[in-house]
Amino acid sequence: MENWFRDLLDNVAAWLPNILIALLILVGSILLARLLSTLLDRTLKRHKASPEASLLLTRTTLWAIIIIGIITALQRFFDITAFLAGLGILGFTIGFALQNIMQNFASGIILLIQQPFNIGDAVEVSDYGGTVLVINLRTTELRTWDGRIVIIPNAEIIGNVIVNHTRADRRRIEVPVGVGYGTDLNQAREVILKAIPALPGFITEPAPMVVADTFAESAVNLTVYFWIDNTSHIGLFEAKDGAMRLIKAALDGARIDLPFPTRTIYMHDQA
Repeated sequence: MENWFRDLLDNVAAWLPNILIALLILVGSILLARLLSTLLDRTLKRHKASPEASLLLTRTTLWAIIIIGIITALQRFFDITAFLAGLGILGFTIGFALQNIMQNFASGIILLIQQPFNIGDAVEVSDYGGTVLVINLRTTELRTWDGRIVIIPNAEIIGNVIVNHTRADRRRIEVPVGVGYGTDLNQAREVILKAIPALPGFITEPAPMVVADTFAESAVNLTVYFWIDNTSHIGLFEAKDGAMRLIKAALDGARIDLPFPTRTIYMHDQA
């Protein structure tokens, strides 16, 4: 009995350093996990990420660090290389089967951190244009200009050009105008430039321009370029519609012809 007790004390003494080191590793990993998850949570809140995404990312970070700490602590007592290798093979198999989902998940994390757009922004991405409704970890939901609801995988968004109209403080509008060949172009330009400042949201800088583009069949084609203030909440369609109404009224008032194509048909009497 005495020998058994002595052997037990010797074994405890031999294992004690490893136990203390393992406990230090475990406690340190828990403290580090809490610190990093807190910092990540603050960063996501500063970037106005959704609460659900913030919770998921912080919890994932927390448990990932704790699990790494547990595995490192267990290494003090026995070799878990074979076990980790088995987990690696299993993880690779699952990851290969779910690669598209994981790719979209990772892209969603990038979108939430970088935030190239926010909910409510007017954007164009992946051949679709509309207003952002929802940003999830796997997909982003848009309401297109014509009212359709489009759900786009986040990996497709990350891999394409993103145009964010909302973040720009101003936007250039182009309006085509055709005037008759007998029109004084300088007069037409002056009339148009005097008319468009009445448009809501119009800004004087950069200055508006009227450019003669082409000689068409029945008209000289002009293009009117001007800028609007995005913060005035006037949309692209409203700006074009308002500008065309103002321009037509001004040209009609100046008796400047707005021609339309005509055809002359000659009928030959064969009798």
